[in-house]
Amino acid sequence: MFAYIISYDLRRIRDYSSLWSAIKSYGTWAKITESMWIIVTSQDVVQVRNFLLRYMDEDDRLFVAKYGGGAVWRNIIASNDWLHKNLNQ
Repeated sequence: MFAYIISYDLRRIRDYSSLWSAIKSYGTWAKITESMWIIVTSQDVVQVRNFLLRYMDEDDRLFVAKYGGGAVWRNIIASNDWLHKNLNQ
């Protein structure tokens, strides 16, 4: 299993609920900031990107990166416990 950082900008049509549902479908997820999430999955980075693109428009922006270790934070939405548990595997 790998952790991936997902960041996006929905531009003209902002269908957040569909995108959020897609992200949450991974099961192990945390919302970090308003437009950044972390998921844990066995999929590779291309598979994650391609899946999420189904819920986005052509002008939207998407960034998916495999988490490589070392993170610090302040005033995030996710719980500290979730991050410690899922990023320190």
